[in-house]
Amino acid sequence: MVVTESRDEFPRFHLNGQVALVTGAARGLGRAISLALANAGADVALGLRDIETGADLAANIEGMNRRAHRLQMDVSHLDQISKAVNDTVAHLGRLDILVNNAGLGPSNLAENVREEDFDLTMAVNLKGTFFTSQAAGRIMIQQKRGRIINLSSQAGLVALPTESVYCMTKAAIIHLTKCLAAEWARYNITVNALAPTWINTPGTEEALADKTFRSDVLSHIPLGRIGNPSDVTGAVIFLASPAASLITGTTILIDGGWTTT
Repeated sequence: MVVTESRDEFPRFHLNGQVALVTGAARGLGRAISLALANAGADVALGLRDIETGADLAANIEGMNRRAHRLQMDVSHLDQISKAVNDTVAHLGRLDILVNNAGLGPSNLAENVREEDFDLTMAVNLKGTFFTSQAAGRIMIQQKRGRIINLSSQAGLVALPTESVYCMTKAAIIHLTKCLAAEWARYNITVNALAPTWINTPGTEEALADKTFRSDVLSHIPLGRIGNPSDVTGAVIFLASPAASLITGTTILIDGGWTTT
């Protein structure tokens, strides 16, 4: 006798019919995440620091037969956050997935950090992540469902010279993830974070082109390679999908084993 398994027994990774919002979508990981979400079946709202950018990205998403909507969304400005989230719902009908990807981190020795760099890093990385989550959370609470994925970093778990402020914000994102997960679980909203190591993107290209620096980075990674965007986007799709419906408040390290040593 052949036993037929119920489809409910198998994990589902598709995002068909869902709407995602990605901050910092124009380039690097934000761009890769946006394309991966569309490939998995989601329509994608593109949060852009400058709305004049991202036209080619939107065209690529539409070429996958998914909807794309560009948004003016500098996450250091709370008015832009609120408008972007509301515009997402107005144009795409709902908001199921938020990826808080926007971030920056001017490097400097701790004794030389300038107040303006400190304030900007806090405003984008931490304040922006919190208030974008708040705005999306209000929508998701009404829907009784949602997925929030925060981009932290291995820098939130290890000390990196010249990156004290950046490390601090990424560590705070890890704990913020737990706090929001605990508060919003009753609304069927999951909140998780990803903590990547160095990833090959246009933003890291110059630093990783330095052979000495690249060699030092690789010396910390047991798997022996720099990450690629697909190493991160795969985890995003997993956390956004039905397959991860019982996972919340956690941070997934994508660091090639850096933090095991």
